[in-house]
Amino acid sequence: MASRKDGAKNLHAQVIEDIGESIVGGVLQPGDALLGEAQLATQMAVSRTVLREALKVLAAKGLIETRQKTGMRVRDPRYWNHLDPDVLAWRCAAMPTEDFVEKLVEMRGIIEPAAVMAAARRRTPEQLEAIAVALEAMEDAPDLEAWAEADLRFHEAVLMATSNELLGSLFAVIETALATFFVMSAKTARHFKYSLPHHRAVYEAIRRRRPNEAATAMRAMIVDSRSNMRKGRR
Repeated sequence: MASRKDGAKNLHAQVIEDIGESIVGGVLQPGDALLGEAQLATQMAVSRTVLREALKVLAAKGLIETRQKTGMRVRDPRYWNHLDPDVLAWRCAAMPTEDFVEKLVEMRGIIEPAAVMAAARRRTPEQLEAIAVALEAMEDAPDLEAWAEADLRFHEAVLMATSNELLGSLFAVIETALATFFVMSAKTARHFKYSLPHHRAVYEAIRRRRPNEAATAMRAMIVDSRSNMRKGRR
């Protein structure tokens, strides 16, 4: 019984992913009609029950809508839930556009300098240690994959050090996009550890409880990442 339920869950997730990636990746364009329920279920080799549940999830993410007479259609991107983890993951998997990267940089520039100021004021010894551990992992990273993972943990630890649960929850939402950004930034650099001095400066400012210095260091890190990625795209 359990394996049958797991199979249904896997089919449900696969249908969501297949249709979601097609929409976010541009295979299906805004206004395009999806096949009728019976046809779509047959094409995807799933039951209509599984399909209906998957379509409900996609509708909740703002990707599709159902209209009388015209059936299911792809919605315009302005209606998508762009901070939904799945939508972010699909967008990143489809190779982020220059426009998307710039928007991500802008979001980081708004959030992270303020976050490090709060972290410098409020961090506990345990929270500071978590940032230090992530920084050490970045220093010791043998390859790009290990570096990106440690980089992600560094930024997560900084947000947690704000002692603001809303900012902590925000990380869970944007984690996929940040991970993609860090990998892209490191790939376009001469060496993937190029931003290590900026991370050390952020850590030191938080350790010494200097909010303004922390914000300045974080802004420098973000500006440097943007500049590095622009050079890589030329």
